[in-house]
Amino acid sequence: MTIKRIGTNDRMSQVCVHGNTVYLAGQVALKAPGTSASEQTKAILDQIDDLLAQAGTDKSKALSATIWLCDMDDFAAVNEVWDAWAKGGNAPCRAAVHSPKLAAPQFTVEIGLIAAL
Repeated sequence: MTIKRIGTNDRMSQVCVHGNTVYLAGQVALKAPGTSASEQTKAILDQIDDLLAQAGTDKSKALSATIWLCDMDDFAAVNEVWDAWAKGGNAPCRAAVHSPKLAAPQFTVEIGLIAAL
């Protein structure tokens, strides 16, 4: 079986497709650094939609997601944005984890996702 990689550099790939499964790297809000958790979540989910489309799938085929939050007080705000994005009966399995630090201080939310093709 082959592996298709999207957005690859020497350190990592943004997407790896193996068989009928799509693995996304943890996504941070590259277009909304330093904004509220809600705004970062919206930006991240837009990125995820774009990456899934590049891989040939969409959020309706999401299988599993992990959300890392620097502050669990942002959980409700993140859920509000997530719930609007995941509506339609196709929500993946999900975990939310407190992580005091992410890749850079301007990022307070990170989301990783696995989907089917």
